[in-house]
Amino acid sequence: MRHAVMLGSRRLSYLEAGHPAGRVLVLLHAFPLTAEMWLPQLLAPPDGWRLIAPDLAGLGSTDDQDSEPPALGDYASDITALLDRLEIRRAHIGGLSLGGYTALAIARLAPDRMDGLVLADTKAPADSADGRAARDRLVATLDAGGPGAVAAEMLPRLVGATTGREQPELLAEVRSQIGRNGAAGIRRAILRLRDRPDATPGLAAIRVPTLVIVGDEDVATPVADAEFLAQQIPDSRLEVIAGAGHLSNLERPEAFTAALTRFLAP
Repeated sequence: MRHAVMLGSRRLSYLEAGHPAGRVLVLLHAFPLTAEMWLPQLLAPPDGWRLIAPDLAGLGSTDDQDSEPPALGDYASDITALLDRLEIRRAHIGGLSLGGYTALAIARLAPDRMDGLVLADTKAPADSADGRAARDRLVATLDAGGPGAVAAEMLPRLVGATTGREQPELLAEVRSQIGRNGAAGIRRAILRLRDRPDATPGLAAIRVPTLVIVGDEDVATPVADAEFLAQQIPDSRLEVIAGAGHLSNLERPEAFTAALTRFLAP
């Protein structure tokens, strides 16, 4: 299930499941997690589909471009380079949170590579001034306490209230996954998030079927953000997952996978 390709001197690691000759869905993970957050979906791939979940640069087991200033487009370029290496011309691209920002970047920068789009618990606008300041404070938290301090600060906003009460084991897994990332990769991911462009102007130009998913307890990118995406993207549908927060695919995997399977059905 775990594979890797070399992009020059850099290693890009990814998980894969499903039919090796099937239609392709690329799943892009949230910050500050890794491709392992997609394990519930990788373990139940829709019939006829090949699922590919890469670690984004600097996170998980993928190397970053440490000599270059970080930009969100780096992630998009890595995904198109991965598709090239795997000889995949077009794919459905899905992402949650940071992964959703990256999917929107691919829609803007390489629309010819995309057959469909899945945007989960994400939004289009760039960070506000307050949001950028919060990113800078998170960098300071990282510098002071490392990945564990980032996990402690972020965890209450990553999962919904229901999950917090009912799934303590999931909180422990998310904390562990964050802690396995290196501080340098987390720092560069924060800067990519802070400085990402506003994707709103490009939403009306998206010309592929799009699924927008959001947990009804998501406080990081609330339902209103998902409704805006669904209103602005022409061929889109909205699915709200009850009892889920920001990590809806992990918190309510059966409901999330069912929504995904409905969308991917021929």
